[in-house]
Amino acid sequence: MKAFAKVRPEPGLVQIEAEKPRPGNHEVLVKVKVTSVCGTDYHIYRWDEWAQAHIKPPRIIGHEFAGEIVETGSDVTTHKLGDLVAAESHIGCGRCYQCRTGNSHICERLAIIGVDVDGSFAEYVKIPEQNAWPIPSEVPVETASILEPLGNAVHAAFAADIAGSDVSIFGCGPVGLSAVALTSVAGALSVTAIDINDYRLKLAQRMGASKIVNSRELDPVAEIHRDTEGRGARVVLEMSGNEVAIRQAFRAVRNGGTVILFGLPSGEIRLNVADDLIFKEAHVQGIVGREIFRTWYTVESLLKSGKLNLQPLITHRMPLNRLDDAMKLVGSGECGKIVLSA
Repeated sequence: MKAFAKVRPEPGLVQIEAEKPRPGNHEVLVKVKVTSVCGTDYHIYRWDEWAQAHIKPPRIIGHEFAGEIVETGSDVTTHKLGDLVAAESHIGCGRCYQCRTGNSHICERLAIIGVDVDGSFAEYVKIPEQNAWPIPSEVPVETASILEPLGNAVHAAFAADIAGSDVSIFGCGPVGLSAVALTSVAGALSVTAIDINDYRLKLAQRMGASKIVNSRELDPVAEIHRDTEGRGARVVLEMSGNEVAIRQAFRAVRNGGTVILFGLPSGEIRLNVADDLIFKEAHVQGIVGREIFRTWYTVESLLKSGKLNLQPLITHRMPLNRLDDAMKLVGSGECGKIVLSA
């Protein structure tokens, strides 16, 4: 099969001919219909510090996808041939303390599709049967390919008390944009979206932001404090991973407020722990992945309700063989979510 892989420890990806996977006893083989590009994929493409520490080439990457089950292992009981599924990319061991207490998304021996095992930038991908999520009939396959990143936004946004809160969201990539829509639907008093890219800020407006701030032109911390009578935001979601934005997020939160950290920095960062965390008595939570499978049920309910408008989020559609163009577009910031047809 054709696939795109990190074959050497250097920037870029290479199209390869790979052996078609064979599912194990409890695995299913999915023919990829649509796969989407994630910020993690871009970290790997760039080969930054994070990627160098986590990726061992050769590795087929990609982890956001939807497709059809075309083969099942001998012991698979929950799915059948022809089922359309999306995928949970975090594979728990099922045996550690975290897995046995309902927290398999932070499994002590976690494996991630497209990072630790081969992923979806390919014609076929095999996954454990428990990681295959049936696509509701109301959800188009294209939308199903972004359920996994939408789940990230649900996990991040709903980790804080959103209703009636002044919310600020740093970073308007696809997950940040999803968080804008979610916090608006969840009853936030105001939603301020911050980025350096006007294209994405306009998308944030379409997704429901009550105010947008280009932090190249205005100080977002000053804007947030001015709009909240000097108190600061009650909830801040940091979705960019940018070091400057992370520091601004902690300065923007009010005393006793909550900072949710989702964006992935490329390396270590510096913070003023005394002034911006301790003396503020700030509540800080890191977010990774989705609560398996509580978040997926929430995502499905939101989509079935019809209240969540994701139409502005998907801005580009390309064939998989244009993956390099897609990555460059992600790097430019002139896009929302890019979906690729396999």
